[in-house]
Amino acid sequence: MNKKYILSIDQGTTSSRAILIDKFGQIIEKSSREINLITPKSGWIEADPIEIWLSVVECINQVLIKSNTTFNDIDCIGITNQRESVVAFDKFTGEPLYNCIIWQSRQSHEICERFLDKEEFIFKKTGLKINPYFSASKMIFILEYLRNVKKLPESYIQNNVYIGTIDSWLIYRFTNKKEFKTDVSNASRTMLYNINTFDYDDELLNLFNIKRNMLPKVQDSCSLFGYSDFFNTKVKITSVIGDQQAALFGHACFNKGDFKCTYGTGCFMLLNIGKNIVFSKKGLLTSIGWKIKDEYCYVLEGSIFVGGAVIKWLRDNLKVIEKASESENLANEIKDDQQVYFVPAFVGLGTPYWNDDVRGTIYNISQNTTYKNIVKAGLEAIAYQVKDVFNVMHKDAKIKTNILKADGGAAENNYLMQFQADLLNMKVEVDNNLEMTSTGAAYLAGLYSGFFKSLDEVKKLNEIKKEYYCKMDEEKREKLYDGWKKAIKNAINYSK
Repeated sequence: MNKKYILSIDQGTTSSRAILIDKFGQIIEKSSREINLITPKSGWIEADPIEIWLSVVECINQVLIKSNTTFNDIDCIGITNQRESVVAFDKFTGEPLYNCIIWQSRQSHEICERFLDKEEFIFKKTGLKINPYFSASKMIFILEYLRNVKKLPESYIQNNVYIGTIDSWLIYRFTNKKEFKTDVSNASRTMLYNINTFDYDDELLNLFNIKRNMLPKVQDSCSLFGYSDFFNTKVKITSVIGDQQAALFGHACFNKGDFKCTYGTGCFMLLNIGKNIVFSKKGLLTSIGWKIKDEYCYVLEGSIFVGGAVIKWLRDNLKVIEKASESENLANEIKDDQQVYFVPAFVGLGTPYWNDDVRGTIYNISQNTTYKNIVKAGLEAIAYQVKDVFNVMHKDAKIKTNILKADGGAAENNYLMQFQADLLNMKVEVDNNLEMTSTGAAYLAGLYSGFFKSLDEVKKLNEIKKEYYCKMDEEKREKLYDGWKKAIKNAINYSK
């Protein structure tokens, strides 16, 4: 084999990354660029689609320069991306027609309310709740903007507009406007895709007034999506997968009952439930994990809107820390029995509450409370929210689980990971490689190209960096969690 590496692109909420991965699953080099988020109104979160694309180009150029490689050294390309975020553009010129609406944005809340009477109908087809989180309402928002604000002719909207998730925008750019495609994992998060039939659902398209020809073609996660013509090369793009499913794949959670939690901007817990759909009664989502020819799996997912973002808030807004890593030391310095609770509902609450109206609150403050207590409470809030998700996931899936696999930037925080193991009364494993989303996309890409021969080979590539075991007694664990539940209840009641 004369090519040595897989180039993995990870386009996330606040940054883009390019990573080179070798035959042993090791990261040879990586580069990242931050993305500027635009907040035109409270609860609205957008980004410039061109800036997103250019950030990816810059990352690729930088990682090749830093590693002294060229596209001749690249076997194939894998793409993983922030899910649900939507870009609309002119299919012929490539000109964006509106800012990218980021998955966290609540600007389509009123649109969602139009379809509340169809909630069960939509849930049984898509496994998703009616919520601004998902792509369909964002698409409606943009299309109505084009009709009502920009006053574009209907004929133009019907024939010239492409609208899809970030992966389809990147593929369109990578392939010099030749391909407009997505994969089953991303499609299953749009609220337009029927997870029972593996196809866009005509009834849903009619309900939301979105035409099939506007949407990207859906393929297996591990398949040929096109060639990187933008860079004047013919390197194959052989995988596309949503970031959370990519992390699950990167952890080698190939079997029913395997599960992971990614501690990023938000936190996302995914459980592999195999080939049979399980519809949650407790606020979990059901999506497609991945599809490789005839092999596929479904996942149950709990979505936490504000995870590591609470640490960013403490740094950038409250300015009580200068860098995220300081939070661990500050939390460890607290020796008093004061228990402050921080509910970081900056954009509402996700699983299992699904309440867009709740806002962030801090409870149990006294005259002895310091900024250190608030930092500690911020870290613990992440773990409490993960426990909320785990509790309902365990009840719905009825699958025995005993190890949580953790990744993402906040998984480097020892205080958080130990507190998580204590709350769950479970072993928590942190892989030596925290770039699990990129790694998962690379594994899939390599399986298609032959760079990796089998799932068994892939499974042997991962190395555990650290393990955390429960050190907290049951009485204390229940007391702490009861306090959290009261804080959540108060926050929800205040929002009414």
